[in-house]
Amino acid sequence: MARKRKGRDISGWLVVDKPAGWSSNAVVNKVRWAMQAKKAGHAGTLDPEATGVLAVALGEATKTVPYITDALKAYRFTVRLGQATNTDDTEGEVTRTSENRPSDEEIQAALTQFTGDIMQVPPKFSAVKIDGQRAYKLARDGEDIELSARPLWVEELVMISRPDDNHAELEMTCGKGGYVRAIARDLGEVLGCFGHVETLRRIWSGPFDAEDGVSMELVEKLAGTGDLDQYLRPLEEGLTDLPELRCTDDAATRLRHGNPGMVLTSDAEYGDEAWASLDGKAVAVGTYKAGELHPSRVFNT
Repeated sequence: MARKRKGRDISGWLVVDKPAGWSSNAVVNKVRWAMQAKKAGHAGTLDPEATGVLAVALGEATKTVPYITDALKAYRFTVRLGQATNTDDTEGEVTRTSENRPSDEEIQAALTQFTGDIMQVPPKFSAVKIDGQRAYKLARDGEDIELSARPLWVEELVMISRPDDNHAELEMTCGKGGYVRAIARDLGEVLGCFGHVETLRRIWSGPFDAEDGVSMELVEKLAGTGDLDQYLRPLEEGLTDLPELRCTDDAATRLRHGNPGMVLTSDAEYGDEAWASLDGKAVAVGTYKAGELHPSRVFNT
């Protein structure tokens, strides 16, 4: 018999403004403990030294994580010019240096090469798996690894300030799977001066903004009191990029049992992924076909 998981049946999103020095998993574990939740996960890893939006899903909201992971997200980061490191950030060792410093115009011209559909090689110190092992573990063991380039959609990449000759502050909006460290590394290569990320902040992810996030100090302060519940956002916010289809009580019952259910109104087209709602609450996610939703995920709320 499976062991019953302890904790509260609580569902929704807690948006955390992650501080530097915390791993993403450590934040999730702390939130789950603080809210005494049975189940928790997050929508997109941040490096330990990065800050900003870490959207923590609780309970049934974990079923909507893929839709936040796939959504556009934005990063503000500082590139240290003139130095390459083995981790592509300040945590690693400097491996190459250059006295060359590009002009503002040269940087802005180079950024155009990193917008639209691009191919990106992840950093060697990343969570990408190679033959079942994480790349960063192999890299730490001194193994010479080669990672394959992966497609990435970059909607926008702009320079927002140039504090001094050694630094450029950039902002990027991109799709799933983007590595900011790889952007800094590759930009430095194109400019002929090398580069790595010095600071990194995720300013928004899908519908979630860093300015709306709670601090880890608040999470720890309110742990176990139930007062964190007031900051919980509905699981439906994880579905904002999908069409919403309203349904009746009878259709909701059918959908929750895994059967197709009729929907009353729809902006969806045949074959689109969409979600059905009853009184504004999510019932199921699935495929829209001729007035029906064929469920692939159902919500027990």
